Amino acid sequence: MTALRKTPVAVDPDAAPFVIRAERASDVVAREALLDACFGANRHARTCQRLRDGRAPAEGLAFSAAQDGRLVGTLRLWHVSAGDLPALVLGPLTVDPSCRELGVGAALMTDALAAAKARGHGAVILLGDAPYYARFGFSALKTSELSLPGPFERDRMLGLELREGALDGAWGMIGSTGALAPKTAAPRARRALRPVPHAA
Repeated sequence: MTALRKTPVAVDPDAAPFVIRAERASDVVAREALLDACFGANRHARTCQRLRDGRAPAEGLAFSAAQDGRLVGTLRLWHVSAGDLPALVLGPLTVDPSCRELGVGAALMTDALAAAKARGHGAVILLGDAPYYARFGFSALKTSELSLPGPFERDRMLGLELREGALDGAWGMIGSTGALAPKTAAPRARRALRPVPHAA
């Protein structure tokens, strides 16, 4: 997939520009390190993570922000059912603290939502701060009857319709519906290692 944003973006003219592009396999280690740094070691215990565990992101909807070849932001969308309605769940959106004044998060959001709409998706749901996400059109107007498989703050459950009426009547538990993530096999060299006695 080609990058959706072809022109480097920066708020400060003296700052190094960044680009938004499709996530690459080579981003995985840096992405995981960034998520750990921003959300802490307990991030895998969060309720929304249960919707992502063992699943692959929605096709064409995993994005990276890079600055001078370094990963500085990540955002992915995942297939879910909002009760009986198909939707996407967004998250996590993460930006390196050193780049938060450059508009990286807003650029990731704008490109991801445009790509989701272009692919025919009807709605996006997320858990987040309403004042931040309202600028992208998210609100709690149609999410009050939705639940998650674990504890969450009701006022942080937000939705955005990419197609009018896509969340009409949304009710019930949000559940994962995306493709299963491929299992990674242990490298051949690692499997071949045998224990070696150590000198005392």
